[in-house]
Amino acid sequence: MNRLATVLAVLLLAGCGSTQAPTSSQAQPLIGRLNPVVTQATIGDTICRRGWAQSVRPPASYTSRLKRSQLPKGASMRDYELDHLMPIELGGAPRDEANLRIVPIKRAKADDRQEDKLHSAVCQGSMTLQAARVKMSEIKKGEDR
Repeated sequence: MNRLATVLAVLLLAGCGSTQAPTSSQAQPLIGRLNPVVTQATIGDTICRRGWAQSVRPPASYTSRLKRSQLPKGASMRDYELDHLMPIELGGAPRDEANLRIVPIKRAKADDRQEDKLHSAVCQGSMTLQAARVKMSEIKKGEDR
């Protein structure tokens, strides 16, 4: 697939609310929603640029409202975190509610460590963005069993 076709496919899928990026028939399905701006070709200007993830992260006013709505009955806000299924650091959609879920703090911290490792591997060039997304999907799917 040429680059223009890939970009158009990403934009089409983003508009349709698909949970998967365009992939070959052999690729694993991804969990979460993707930011169509983040591709292997754009990682230098997006996820690998210092401060980029923070610049697109939704404000606390947005996440607190969503977190409150997903909080288990009787649970404390301080015991949970709103987590991106596909992390912003791997090109996950920052504000898409289908990419956000509430998880216990301990689980969120463990996810953060995995996300950091995968993000570093992508930005160092030892792993492709797609491979990191597939690995993150496997990790998150394994948590839900």
